[in-house]
Amino acid sequence: MNIYAGNLSWNLKDQDLQNLFATHGEVSSAKIVTDKFTGRSKGFGFVEMPNDDQANAAITALNGTEVDGRNIVVNESRPKQEGGSGGGGGFKKRSFGGGGSGGGGGFKKGGYNKGGGSGGYRDRGGYNSDY
Repeated sequence: MNIYAGNLSWNLKDQDLQNLFATHGEVSSAKIVTDKFTGRSKGFGFVEMPNDDQANAAITALNGTEVDGRNIVVNESRPKQEGGSGGGGGFKKRSFGGGGSGGGGGFKKGGYNKGGGSGGYRDRGGYNSDY
C-alpha cells in the first residue's frame, strides 16, 4: 500500500520517515518530497508498505500524532486525479508584460518599462522610443 504522510517537519529526512513507519511493519520505501531547486522538504512524503494490514495499522497509529513538533496527517495515498473539478496543477499559460496605464505588450523585467506607456521596451538610459 502507498501511504501519504503530510504536515511533516522540514527537518525530517527519508530515513526518519522510514524509521517512523518501520515500527509498524515492513517498509519497502520512504521518500520525502523536496523542492527540485532548493532541495528543501515540501512537508509531505510517501511510504510504501507491502503488507496492507501493517499499513492500515500504521495509518491508524500515526495519523494525528506529534512528530518533531507537528501533528502529522497519515492516510492511504490516492492516485492523482486527471482533469475534472478536483484537478489543479498542470501547466498554465502566462502572459508577460502588459498592464500599466494604457500599456500594451512588451516584456517587463526589473525596472524596464515602469509605469506602463505604450508597451515597447525602454533601454537603461531612460531613452523612450515613443518620441
